[in-house]
Amino acid sequence: MNGLPAISLIATPGRRRQVIDAAVELERLGFPGIYCPSLGDALTLCADIATRTSQIEVGTAIQPIYLQHPVALAGTAAHIHETSGGRFKLGIGVTHGPVHDRLGITPGRPLADIRDTVARMREAAAQVGELPPIVLATLRRRMVELSVEIADGAVWANGSRSAMAASLAHVPAERRDAGFFVGNMIPTVVDEDREAAAARNRKTLAGYVMLPNYRNYWKEAGYVEEMESIEQAIAEGDRERISSSMTDAWLADCTLYGSASEVRDGVEAWREAGVTTPILVPSSTSGGQLTAVQELSAALTG
Repeated sequence: MNGLPAISLIATPGRRRQVIDAAVELERLGFPGIYCPSLGDALTLCADIATRTSQIEVGTAIQPIYLQHPVALAGTAAHIHETSGGRFKLGIGVTHGPVHDRLGITPGRPLADIRDTVARMREAAAQVGELPPIVLATLRRRMVELSVEIADGAVWANGSRSAMAASLAHVPAERRDAGFFVGNMIPTVVDEDREAAAARNRKTLAGYVMLPNYRNYWKEAGYVEEMESIEQAIAEGDRERISSSMTDAWLADCTLYGSASEVRDGVEAWREAGVTTPILVPSSTSGGQLTAVQELSAALTG
């Protein structure tokens, strides 16, 4: 392998101390980064991990922009950037419609809102201090192009490996060579029982296939038949058909699962596709997040 991948961690209520302890262990084992998604308080988790570690990179992937004022977000980001010694990356995005509905948020246009947030954060830097690198959550061309224009990187979640070359064609080579961050959050299950592992990843992605923006992305990636079948199943309320429409070919293109060697080979395949920072999102057929992290770290370091 060319090196260990980054790992995703969530601050699970009731187990936050154990999650931070797991982050410390991941650093000891040589993992290069920990990225925290929007489930839970990603910024606080990053701050806690940075305080308990000394070398591993930490970042949000992602922090939804509608949860706080851009000036407040800039202040928190500058604080973690400074106290971590420059190990922090701020990944931001607009998150998804169901989250907006649950929180009573009325978003504007994603591209315009992201552009405005980044501009206001950078204006605030004169008061709050130097900002960390800013990374934009992206799926499709226009957000990739915006990340090149105003940010320091782009991060996908559940991207299709076969579509990465086309997506990254919108990132100029000189930006890539200068350290433009390219990450992807990849649902990962280590289990010799491939069918059980695949079923677990299908469960992870079940909510995402319900989202039109993701279905449109996967159609562009070549999975038109699968996504149209899912759309018809949604319209008919046929949940079993939704699952059966998530084909093995599509799942293998978006996730990693199987034996330790298969997962290790998959990480290298993602790197070959142009993702310089694969971020594995651990899940398990036999337990929760902490079990999954242990299984994954053993598979990758054993």
